Amino acid sequence: MEHEVKHDQDDLRFYIVIDEEEAELTYSYTEEDTMDFDHTFVPESARGQGVAHNLARHGLDFARENNCKAIASCPVVEAFVKRNPEYNDIMLWP
Repeated sequence: MEHEVKHDQDDLRFYIVIDEEEAELTYSYTEEDTMDFDHTFVPESARGQGVAHNLARHGLDFARENNCKAIASCPVVEAFVKRNPEYNDIMLWP
């Protein structure tokens, strides 16, 4: 089931509302053109349904569309990129 991902640029997060709870992917800007994806949270009732995958894809697509590089401080985003190497061109790895 695909959920609508919303982007709150003021709070620096992508989120999905699921049954009155929120799943989110937060980020910060380390430089004007570098986004650090630092935390993913999915409510227990929604885990295993591809929600984190959906958030990571939207976040990384936003970075690409805005000519930003990305850092995967969050292990969920790191795992997503390792499974989806089409994002390697925008990643900054330590």
